Amino acid sequence: MEIRLGYRIEIATVQPTPLLLLLDPHPSRTGDIIEGPKPSITSLSDGSPLDVSPYTDGFGNLCRRVVVPAGGAAFSNDMLVRDSGQPDQWDKSAPETWPADLPPEVIEYTLSSRYCEVDELSATAWNLFGNYAPGWNRVQQICNYVNAQIRFDYQLARATRTAAQAMNEGVGVCRDFTHLAIALCRAMNIPARYCNGFLGDIGVPPDPAPMDYNAWFEAYLGGQWYIFDPRHNVPRIGRVLVARGRDAADIPMIHSFGPHILQKFEVITEEVAASGS
Repeated sequence: MEIRLGYRIEIATVQPTPLLLLLDPHPSRTGDIIEGPKPSITSLSDGSPLDVSPYTDGFGNLCRRVVVPAGGAAFSNDMLVRDSGQPDQWDKSAPETWPADLPPEVIEYTLSSRYCEVDELSATAWNLFGNYAPGWNRVQQICNYVNAQIRFDYQLARATRTAAQAMNEGVGVCRDFTHLAIALCRAMNIPARYCNGFLGDIGVPPDPAPMDYNAWFEAYLGGQWYIFDPRHNVPRIGRVLVARGRDAADIPMIHSFGPHILQKFEVITEEVAASGS
């Protein structure tokens, strides 16, 4: 299948402001791009293109640096991406890995991070999930719990909400579902890493809410990473990864080194007829 991806974003600034951007598909999806990409970053004042410096961060994500002039900037992209059309792959027999046997590059995903307070939630996690069969089943039980514990409410989104706060408040958006599930997995010594990206209403009833980037996580089981989505809590079709990190603090879509106002934010993720059909 083929998916059209893109975004139209505008921010206003009162002074020159450096930004970091993580808006485009992860390098692992480069080979799936059929058409495009067509990235554009221009000044809102005069429409002139802005100088952009790409780099790869420590997690392997594609990042861009740009200095937005006073007045603000517009960001856009449009591309066609090939996808398998298969839902998220699960292996219900996937086992947990004893912490002493974890690869060095995986260990950091068992530790506390900015939004995932593993130490604070450890006793709760063991009380809730210690008696479940380990492995895939335990991670799925964590997702079931989080899905039931948190009520999705975009109007109550808060950029500073942590996993423990999401559990206590019982409300949040996809990043809060994901942070809580990650923290509970890590408390059970299961490595878990935060992901964000594009996820359209493909194979599911259309959501009337405006399209946005989505958050989910990957758990390390049986020597590999598996996708879990505690907000939707069902296998989905057409995920296109943008970035991975320990939590949302590592991979903000837009990080500004100064004040800005978000004036426009549109995300495009839709299935299209295959080329030549």
